[in-house]
Amino acid sequence: MNNPKPLAGKKVAILATNGFEQSELTSPRDALLNAGAEVDIVSQQAGTITGWSGKDWAEDVKVDKTLADVNAKAYDGLVLPGGLINPDTLRQDKQAINFIKGFFSDSANKPVAAICHGPWLLAEAGVIKGRKVTSYGSIRTDLKNAGADWVDEAVVVDNGLVTSRNPDDLPAFNRKVLEEIREGRHQI
Repeated sequence: MNNPKPLAGKKVAILATNGFEQSELTSPRDALLNAGAEVDIVSQQAGTITGWSGKDWAEDVKVDKTLADVNAKAYDGLVLPGGLINPDTLRQDKQAINFIKGFFSDSANKPVAAICHGPWLLAEAGVIKGRKVTSYGSIRTDLKNAGADWVDEAVVVDNGLVTSRNPDDLPAFNRKVLEEIREGRHQI
């Protein structure tokens, strides 16, 4: 029998700041919530963050926790939405990068999902060398220079690391995010 809440008891962080691609935060968040996961929107400051959609600012999303208040040990998985502004801002924040690294430590190996420009954060964290990934096409060279094996596919999974190219890939991305978080820690 299918479990209607396969992620019940799982806790997932979505790391974002102003300028996140609206659908790349809200679609995975809603999929995770519908699957029974507890989801925290984590950002640099308390309050709200504003999304981006098309060529303009979009909706505000409430921040549940600040980077100062979180530790990767408290979570079963991490989602990194894209957009251009969001990951470019976060990759300059040492707390954000250290939070991301916490999901990749030898003892953790927790599922991490990044879409669009989100993999920039993985490059900055130094965690994609030798990993197969995809992303928005314009950052392909950045990811290759960080040692990744970049491919142009809708969704790529490499030992719990899920990456996708853009909002058109969200259905496949969300399915794999749920699957990898349900599976839990991965051996590398």
